[in-house]
Amino acid sequence: MPVIIRKPVHTLIETRREILHAISWQVRSSLWRPPTDIYETEESFIIRVEIAGVREEDMEVAMENNLLLISGNRSDIPEQRAYYHQMEIQSGKFEITAEIPVPVDVEQAGAVYKDGFLTVTLPKLITHS
Repeated sequence: MPVIIRKPVHTLIETRREILHAISWQVRSSLWRPPTDIYETEESFIIRVEIAGVREEDMEVAMENNLLLISGNRSDIPEQRAYYHQMEIQSGKFEITAEIPVPVDVEQAGAVYKDGFLTVTLPKLITHS
């Protein structure tokens, strides 16, 4: 099961943003963004990412304050290819950043990778008035 890293990633995220803004569009095109659903239920905020073919050890999930970062790498299978007739499956490094608009309990958060989908569940903090 993927582990949610509970460490400050603010500097890492800001550095990545600065690099992407400072360098030409060609660098941005080397990163891909997998299809992602972000929704909430009464109890949790949920992020579901379609990343079939990515090994668990090749992905990272980190959270700081209200920012979730999911990153990783899907390796291209090295095989002999004379000509492509169609090429739609993306490989290489990917990154998703999601701002979480509600307070969540990171200590109770969980991540499950099954059937090509990574599902991160962030339970909402219960505030007592």
